[in-house]
Amino acid sequence: MNKSEMIDAIANRTELSKAVSGKALDAVIETIVETVAQGEAVTLVGFGSFKASERASREGKNPKTGAKILIPQTIVPKFAAGATFKARVAAKEE
Repeated sequence: MNKSEMIDAIANRTELSKAVSGKALDAVIETIVETVAQGEAVTLVGFGSFKASERASREGKNPKTGAKILIPQTIVPKFAAGATFKARVAAKEE
């Protein structure tokens, strides 16, 4: 599902217009991104949690030359699925 399909699904479930649904989806995404960028976690009970996580520096290889390089530490976003979400996905596999 891409973003426009998600907007269509939201509009169908909520009986809102596609324009309003698109604005609502954009607002949710932007709020999650801003909050996680500030170092805070976002927890949506039953769905999951978004948080910033520090990735340590590590050694890698240049794929062209094979030379070893140092990959610097960085902060990356992480998502952990909630119990309800996991259960729904697992039920579809059976």
